[in-house]
Amino acid sequence: MMLQRIVCILVLGLVSVIFYIKDSICDDYQQVTGLIDLRTTYSDGAHDLNFLIRLAKERGFDVLFINDHDRMAMEYGIFPFRNIFRKREEKPSINSRGADKYFQGIKLAAQQHSEIILIPGSETAPFYYWSGSPLKGNLTAHNWERHLLIMGLENPQDYKNLPILHNGFSTLYSKHLLPVSIIFLVLMCLGFLLALRRGYYKILGIVILVNSSLMLIEFHPFKSSLFDPYSGDQGYLPYQELIDYVRDKGGMTFWTHPEAKAGMNVRKGPITAKTLPHPEALLMTNGYTGFATIYGTWITVTEPGKEWDRALLEYCRGKRNTPAWGISTADYHEEGRAGEKLGNYPTIFLVKEKTKEEVLSALKQGRMYACRSGGENFQRFILEDFSVSDSTSTSMAIMGDTIELKNKPEISIRISSSDQDEHNIEIRIIRSGELINTLAGTTPFVVNFKDDYFNPGEQIYYRVDIPGTLVSNPIFVRFSEE
Repeated sequence: MMLQRIVCILVLGLVSVIFYIKDSICDDYQQVTGLIDLRTTYSDGAHDLNFLIRLAKERGFDVLFINDHDRMAMEYGIFPFRNIFRKREEKPSINSRGADKYFQGIKLAAQQHSEIILIPGSETAPFYYWSGSPLKGNLTAHNWERHLLIMGLENPQDYKNLPILHNGFSTLYSKHLLPVSIIFLVLMCLGFLLALRRGYYKILGIVILVNSSLMLIEFHPFKSSLFDPYSGDQGYLPYQELIDYVRDKGGMTFWTHPEAKAGMNVRKGPITAKTLPHPEALLMTNGYTGFATIYGTWITVTEPGKEWDRALLEYCRGKRNTPAWGISTADYHEEGRAGEKLGNYPTIFLVKEKTKEEVLSALKQGRMYACRSGGENFQRFILEDFSVSDSTSTSMAIMGDTIELKNKPEISIRISSSDQDEHNIEIRIIRSGELINTLAGTTPFVVNFKDDYFNPGEQIYYRVDIPGTLVSNPIFVRFSEE
């Protein structure tokens, strides 16, 4: 009897220690609310930065990601000298108004408003291409609004050198483009020498000199992109080039509104801009940090087994070096326009300290979840706990983590509402692209779910969502082979 009591006490003590450790891990993090994809008057936003800061303070938001356009330019040139005889339209942007001034302004505002974390970045469109003809009235710019967000990159020079169309003088690709330029430079020299002679040679020399000079200007080695808008669809190569560039500079890229239909057929004066939904971008590109799982239109890539899950499974199977994380994006331009309100699409970060560095670390490592808020008080659901452990482990994993388990996974979920009221919810538990359970309840909602699954040596993941309202990031599980 005494032995049984001792064993019982030891077991209870061990369980208590395990739960204490797990609770303390949860207590290590606090949730801070961020708003991503905000525009200011520096590009095509209606409000200046101080207005956004004031509104964010009033509404209780902690972090603002400022993503003005880095370049908003469109050109159409006449063959064969498209870079010389051309029509160019450009709107205000970071690079047209000055990247140095842009970052200095945000830095100054951050110093003046220390209670708000300001993180500068940009929205970018690396590429578009033309079809049709201005003479036939069917000139169309394709993929004009196929956008990515750049974050965590704060050197102005890095934005000046972005590998995007029409971004000005750049030496980024000079080595690739120089051989063609040298050919025309040699022809220029030949034409000049012939022009010094008389008669037929002089005329021939002038013709060669003029044409080679024009061609040298047309094919100069200081272009900002390896691509041009006249050679048709280049697939995802221009976007991969941008993703690789930003990653090499230490920044992050996120696909934003990949299924938006607003840009499918937009008339802009004499031309049409056409950008089709592009959910395949999640599979056709590599090395990007994540994408928008919640934004202003319905999204399907987050449905079980769709593009996001396929990309995550590729990561689990070693076909991708990094997973794709989910965020909310606002595409915010003006308060009240088309129902826009600052705060409709928050991203919630799990951080140990409320600092800019911690927020960026959480963004890079997937320690956040996306949600949609509504009503005058911006009511939203709070994912107080989403963690994975097993019955014997003293360790626990949260979003963005990878945990090794020797037993079947136990999933803890706790959800409340920001207004502390009762709301009916339906939460889905997804394992490696498969919907394994749908739970209905009322906030505050608590569940501990033990998954009857264990496959030694396999890596899987879990994620949860309230469709269209809250989307978690995945927790990865590696089953022990012992």
